[in-house]
Amino acid sequence: MAENLKECGVPCKLSRDDLQDLCRRRRIHCRDLQVNKHNFNDYEVEYLCDVKRDKEDEELYLVKWKGFPEADNSWEPRKNLKCLKLVKEFRQDLVAELRRQRRRHKNPVPKRLGKELTSALVQRAKQRLSLRRWEDHLNKTRSHAGRILVLNEVDLEGPPRDFTYINNYRVGRGIELNEMALGCECADCGREPLNGCCPGASLHRTAYNKLGQVRLRAGQPIYECNTRCRCGADCPNRVVQRGIQFDMCIFKTPNGRGWGVRTLQRIKKNTFVMEYVGEIITTDEAEKRGHLYDRQGSTYLFDLDYVEDVYTVDAAHQGNISHFVNHSCNPNLQVYNVFIENIDERLPRIALFSTRAIPAGEELTFDYKMQIDPVDTESTRMDSSFSLAPLSSIPSSPKKRLRVECRCGSDSCRKYLF
Repeated sequence: MAENLKECGVPCKLSRDDLQDLCRRRRIHCRDLQVNKHNFNDYEVEYLCDVKRDKEDEELYLVKWKGFPEADNSWEPRKNLKCLKLVKEFRQDLVAELRRQRRRHKNPVPKRLGKELTSALVQRAKQRLSLRRWEDHLNKTRSHAGRILVLNEVDLEGPPRDFTYINNYRVGRGIELNEMALGCECADCGREPLNGCCPGASLHRTAYNKLGQVRLRAGQPIYECNTRCRCGADCPNRVVQRGIQFDMCIFKTPNGRGWGVRTLQRIKKNTFVMEYVGEIITTDEAEKRGHLYDRQGSTYLFDLDYVEDVYTVDAAHQGNISHFVNHSCNPNLQVYNVFIENIDERLPRIALFSTRAIPAGEELTFDYKMQIDPVDTESTRMDSSFSLAPLSSIPSSPKKRLRVECRCGSDSCRKYLF
């Protein structure tokens, strides 16, 4: 069967798991899918729906079998189930729901649960399943090293609708971008940069130290090496283009701020964390969409106004993990303008760097109305005749026209986002 699939001229629409289930139901041997007569009757548990205790006080679980309709659900003794993780999650959900309903039982598993309790547990199981499928999709789609986990322990909301995970900018309708970049001839960009390497070609200093940490003040642009350069992928002036390096978790916040993002690994100060990506649109189109988003209550419009306000990034329906990063009046991330394959100053890439060391488990945030203080900061321009970058050289962050209450909880909270 697998050989026939390989010879077929069109891609198969079924996943590997679905093909395995199909082979088992039709009792077809397939070496590539590892289906044979010894495991024809091995069916996979999709989720657990209910639990009860029989006369001998043995636990029985109502099983939803993967690939079969709910009409085929069956009661199975606990000892027959090999899905230890699903059993553990079901029991945790049961305890949490009993606590929520303020029901107490001496035995952790009541004789029978009742329709209301069972319904709540099934909803939680289906939600967990949908979030795991979304998590799998995100990790198959991402082009970066950092893994993505998804967690919702707050409510029954599933994956966001009408959202596509992308790794780079998508160009909107009616916009034509011409790559404008110069390549360096450095043999070693770190030790022996020729004419200042790529930053020097644009009259700027190198952005990173030996550890890859940014050493420029906020507001100054970063010029990285690109595909036209002589240097290789291990060049110290290639940081943002390597993508997200840290494992992160998209989680549902408990205080009404929707989804958020936390790091699962420690991040050092001044380290690149992620890019803000989405669809590139004109500012005129952004105005039109902004009014629509206002009626919906929020938006993800990010002005690319490093030199002039011509383009905007819209991450409402297309974006990466930065789509879920929340605002804070005391953030741990700072925005920088980055130029790599395109040095058109109207089209910077938006990179988020850590402002301090961030421990594993902390939520990642940036200030939607960030300001920079140019006092006592050294200009990164190579020619001292260039003035410090104005405040407008920091992207103005997601536009939101409504007066939105801030729930960041920091001591310096401004009470309102906008």
